[in-house]
Amino acid sequence: MTSIALIGPGAIGGTIAAWLAQNPGLNVTLCARTPLTRLEVETPNGAIAAAPRVLTDPAQAKAVDWVLIAAKAYDAEGAARWLQPLLNATTPVVVLQNGVEHVERFAPYIDRARILPAVVDIPAERSAPGHILQRRAGTIVVPDGATGAAFAALFEHTPIAVSTTPDFKTVAWRKLCVNAAGAASALTLKPNGVARRPDVAAFMRDLVRECVAIGRAEGATLDDDLPETVVSGYQNAPPESVNSLYADRLAGRAMGAEWRYRALG
Repeated sequence: MTSIALIGPGAIGGTIAAWLAQNPGLNVTLCARTPLTRLEVETPNGAIAAAPRVLTDPAQAKAVDWVLIAAKAYDAEGAARWLQPLLNATTPVVVLQNGVEHVERFAPYIDRARILPAVVDIPAERSAPGHILQRRAGTIVVPDGATGAAFAALFEHTPIAVSTTPDFKTVAWRKLCVNAAGAASALTLKPNGVARRPDVAAFMRDLVRECVAIGRAEGATLDDDLPETVVSGYQNAPPESVNSLYADRLAGRAMGAEWRYRALG
C-alpha cells in the first residue's frame, strides 16, 4: 500500500486528500493544526467522504512514500516542521501552492531534488473544517519526469486531471496571472460576480498585463490575449464563488498575498 501524508487539509488539500482516499490502495494521513474527524466534499458529481488518519503533532508522524504540501505559502516554516519525521531516503515532496517559487520556498528545509512543484486549479471552498464544496473537477500540472509521472498515477481513479509539462515555468506564471486578477474580489469584498462590472474587469486586465510582463521577463511564454482570457474566465464562472484571498480577508485571517505575489515585486 502506498502511504501519503498531506500537510494542510484546507479547501484544496482536503479535496485532494478526499479523492486520493477513495482508492483503498492509498493510505492517506492528514497533518493538521487542529483535529477533524472526517472529510466531506460536495463534488460536481455528488458527495464523497473519507476518514483518514489525522495528526496534529509532528512527533506522531512516521515516514511515508509521498508528502503533499497544501498549506498556505506563508506557512512554509510551519509545514516544514512535519518534513523530517515524514521523509525516508526517497520520499518526494509535492508543493501544491500558489505562486512561482515552490522550490525556493522549501529549499531551506530539504534537498531541492526532492521537491516537485505543482500548479493546482481546483475551485473549492471550505465552509468548516473538513466540509468542502468543489465546484469543478480541476487540474494539477507538474514538471515532466519520472516523479511527475508517478505523482499523476496516484490520481488515475479520480476526475482530477493531473498532467506533466516540459515548460512548468510558463504554466506557473499563467496560473499566477489568474490569481492576480482574483485579488479584485479580496479588495472589493465581493464574490466572483464582481468581475462582470466593467470598471472592475478593466482593473483585473491591468493586473494581468503587469503579471504577463514580469512573467515574460522571467522566461515564461505568455500570450498577448491572456488578460482578456483570464477576465472572461472569471466572468463566466459562478458569480457566487469565492477565492481564498477573499475568504481569508472576510474571515479576518492572514491572507499571505505578499507570499503569493512576491515574484511580482
